[in-house]
Amino acid sequence: MKPYIHKVQYYETDKMGITNNTNYVRFMEEARNDYLAQINFPYSKFEDNGIISPVVKISCEYRKTTTYPDLIKIRVRILKVNRFKLIVGYVMTVKGQIVCRAKSSHCFMTNGRIINMEKQLPDFYRQLKAEEKRGQQNN
Repeated sequence: MKPYIHKVQYYETDKMGITNNTNYVRFMEEARNDYLAQINFPYSKFEDNGIISPVVKISCEYRKTTTYPDLIKIRVRILKVNRFKLIVGYVMTVKGQIVCRAKSSHCFMTNGRIINMEKQLPDFYRQLKAEEKRGQQNN
C-alpha cells in the first residue's frame, strides 16, 4: 500500500515553528481517507449510502517534532476489525525517523445506529479482514 505524504504547512506550526500536535489528528484523517480510496472504498461511497464513520477514540504517541516544510510519510494499516469496530494504525516518519505513532477507532452508523459491517457492508468487511491479516503478516 502506498504511504500518504503530508507536507507540513506554515499555518500548522506554532510560534516556536513546531507543528501543533492537534494537526496530527487531521493528518490521520487525510491518510485514512487516502488508504480507503486505495482499497476502492472511498469515504464518499459510504456517504452516498447514508453511512457515516465517526471516530470514537484516538491515541497518539509523539516521538519527535516536525516543522515547516517537513514531508511526513504516513503508513496506514488495519490493526483490528470486527463486525462493529475498526481500529486503524498510523506510523508517521520524516526522513526515515518516526515522529508519531497513532491509532484511531471507528464504528459505522446509519440513521444514528451502529451497523454490522459484515451484514451491511460485506465487500468492505472482507477487504478490511484481508488488510488486517496482511498487516499482521508484515509486523
